[in-house]
Amino acid sequence: MDRIDDARYVTAALVTTCGGNRIHFGSPSPLTDATARERALDLAQARGALQEAFAERLLADPAAVRARVRDTLEQCAGAFFDAAWSGAAIRIASDLRLKHDLLKRQGLGAALASVSGAVALTPGGDRIVVDKLQDSATSARDDGVTFIPSVFGRPHLVAVHAPGWRPVVRYPVAEPGPSEQVPMEMVTLRLEALAHPVRLRLLRTLARGPHTTVELAHAWELSPPEVSRHLAVLRRAGLLTSRRHGRYVRYTLNAPDLTSLGSDLLAAVLR
Repeated sequence: MDRIDDARYVTAALVTTCGGNRIHFGSPSPLTDATARERALDLAQARGALQEAFAERLLADPAAVRARVRDTLEQCAGAFFDAAWSGAAIRIASDLRLKHDLLKRQGLGAALASVSGAVALTPGGDRIVVDKLQDSATSARDDGVTFIPSVFGRPHLVAVHAPGWRPVVRYPVAEPGPSEQVPMEMVTLRLEALAHPVRLRLLRTLARGPHTTVELAHAWELSPPEVSRHLAVLRRAGLLTSRRHGRYVRYTLNAPDLTSLGSDLLAAVLR
């Protein structure tokens, strides 16, 4: 907040006050242009008396409003957020490591897929598609996109963009609830599947990207039937996903379920 100048801060605050990110205040600024100021006040008034009063204070003394908002955030930190952050930071750091490893080993498409099933990279690799109710588009060619993990927003995926601002996607960090806990039998099955050195080698290859049985057999100088038997064990343990492409089936590492067994194990596989 401290790094944003008054004009940009007012523009951002008015977007919310006046009705959401489909409202845009460009140049000239409502701080200096009477017509733009009147439009902002009219839009705020249409939303209610509180919004109108806030817009008036914001335009009259943006520095005072900013100071009050900042003070509120600091009080929230002392009251509850600092304590909440100590736990959230660990989960966010784990999520960051997973995303970084997926990006490095399997590419942007895999990293985006791990954000949410509603986020995908187009086959051409030049567009990110977010499956939301609203239809809209923006460009991120110059500044990119900011992805913000949240431990408080589950299950909502939020995509926000406005002219002149970097697009932002806020996504929930995965956390199995009580009804989603993995049974002990499945945990045992996974540990047994990972106990075989050949299966670990296959997983390390699959961590780099999808492979067919023949490709894996060639990479490790094994017979295709032997590879198939090991892949069947890994699939029963839920550590692989598969997709058919014509005559061939390509296998991919199920990184989230592997991560749930432990970050050290994931790091060993991804090395």
